[in-house]
Amino acid sequence: MKRQSKFIMAGVSGLMFVIWILLVRTVDVDSIGPEGTRVGLSHINKSVSDSLGQRLFWYDATEVLGIIAILVAAAFAFTGLVQLIKRKSLSKVDKEIFALGGLYIIVIGLYALFEVVVINFRPVIMQGEEHPEASFPSSHTMLICVVMGSTIMLLDKYIKNNSLCNALKILCAIIMVVTVVGRLVSGVHWFTDIIGGVIISVALLALFSGILDVVRD
Repeated sequence: MKRQSKFIMAGVSGLMFVIWILLVRTVDVDSIGPEGTRVGLSHINKSVSDSLGQRLFWYDATEVLGIIAILVAAAFAFTGLVQLIKRKSLSKVDKEIFALGGLYIIVIGLYALFEVVVINFRPVIMQGEEHPEASFPSSHTMLICVVMGSTIMLLDKYIKNNSLCNALKILCAIIMVVTVVGRLVSGVHWFTDIIGGVIISVALLALFSGILDVVRD
């Protein structure tokens, strides 16, 4: 895909995310959540939630995958630190590492933003909590999809063994799919939360891919 097309995809996906938020906030809003919390697209969300129920095994499994994603991010940060120490100059650290750091900062910023700007609350009150927490978009879905998707884009540079590189790419893709499905069937998010997490992940990954093309020129 050409660089321009990647930036267009990022923009279109970002616009879709904004439209999705507007739909969730304004269409078919009803008090179907715990403590009477109001949820948009309520018939779709309630139907999916009722049919899937709760499977907390998948919640725990995706929590583990989240830890793996954080460790992967830390590994890239460590790689950048080692390069800085060895090369003794920030300008000599791989530009891809800087681009990746910027991507991670955006993800953290979005996570913090949607803790304050609440679009939806969870369909359940989690153990240890007194009230439902913010749940849109699924930050877990966003974190893992962005970290694993960006890792796939960088593996060719840092893993020279082709067989190992391809195996790791497949593993990253599997983790992404398992996270999306597992987070949905766990019952701790509304259907629209998961879709929101996927859409914003596509936007961020398309943007990152385009930026990689720029820094590699």
